[in-house]
Amino acid sequence: MKPTVKTNEAPLRVLLVDETFERAALLNQGLRQAGCRIAAHVSSSADITGLVSELMPDVIILDVDSPDRDTLEHLCLISRDQPRPIVMFTHDDDSGKIRDSIRAGVSAYVVDGLNPERLRSIMEVATARFNEFQSMRHDLAQAESRLAERKVVERAKGLLMNTHGYSEPDAYQRMRSMAMSRGKRLVEIADSIILAHELSA
Repeated sequence: MKPTVKTNEAPLRVLLVDETFERAALLNQGLRQAGCRIAAHVSSSADITGLVSELMPDVIILDVDSPDRDTLEHLCLISRDQPRPIVMFTHDDDSGKIRDSIRAGVSAYVVDGLNPERLRSIMEVATARFNEFQSMRHDLAQAESRLAERKVVERAKGLLMNTHGYSEPDAYQRMRSMAMSRGKRLVEIADSIILAHELSA
């Protein structure tokens, strides 16, 4: 199942990573005004992956002067294994840092824009972008899976044609009939045909 975050479910549980006291106070104020609940507030991203596993927050908010390499590596792991919207507030407008952060899974990269009144709208945009990206990634994974299965079926069909002299329609029909009679998917039958051929080779 593809992970998504619904914007109409409140309160959102937020993991807040903030390096400075003053900006943390602004974020806390903005999050309260937005009706969010802070699952945890830490001053370093050192154990952010562990906290995400433990707390399962809906959104991650980072407030950093500049995203460093370690932080981006943590975010990459989270985006790969435990994806969720990530909002980053920073002073760094370097295009390379922006690009690296987006690649690491940051949904909204906000430079010098920490305004508590805008926090809800920023989180909503980040969540919408995250959900759209997850939907695209899910669709891509499904398409790649279908393509891989089609290649397996084509290979098995070719083996039946070469080994038994079946025509292409006959080879496909035989695999299809076997799948239906055994209550299995066509690709499972194709896998068994390939395995039997490899064992007998």
